[in-house]
Amino acid sequence: MDVKQLEEMRLFSGAPRAELDRIAKSAIEVDVPDGFYLIRQGHVAYEFFVIQRGTADVVKDGEKIADLGPGDFFGEIGMMETERRTADVVATSPMFLVVMHQRDFTKIEDELPTVADRIRSAVRARLDHAR
Repeated sequence: MDVKQLEEMRLFSGAPRAELDRIAKSAIEVDVPDGFYLIRQGHVAYEFFVIQRGTADVVKDGEKIADLGPGDFFGEIGMMETERRTADVVATSPMFLVVMHQRDFTKIEDELPTVADRIRSAVRARLDHAR
């Protein structure tokens, strides 16, 4: 993964180069087709996603609750809070994503508290909004 791509993502913008280098070593990039289910509500959470290109819908209990696009991220609530996915996320176009698996995400939480704090803040905001 290229550090320049991470710099362009809202979640990681302004992070020091050393932190971005560490994240780049842990992340993988994947392409998925339109209609692909990235996350299924109720399934065990073991990865976190950041959208580089493409769009997706978030569907909870059969009801669309959000649209996602470039720069948005998802999967963090299940990994950090609930252990299970709280909604479906389905691609509404071909997508290019940055993916980080649980074990790498946990290491980054320990090693890069600034990044972990940004993600925790997003989790709190999303959980507060859902209440």
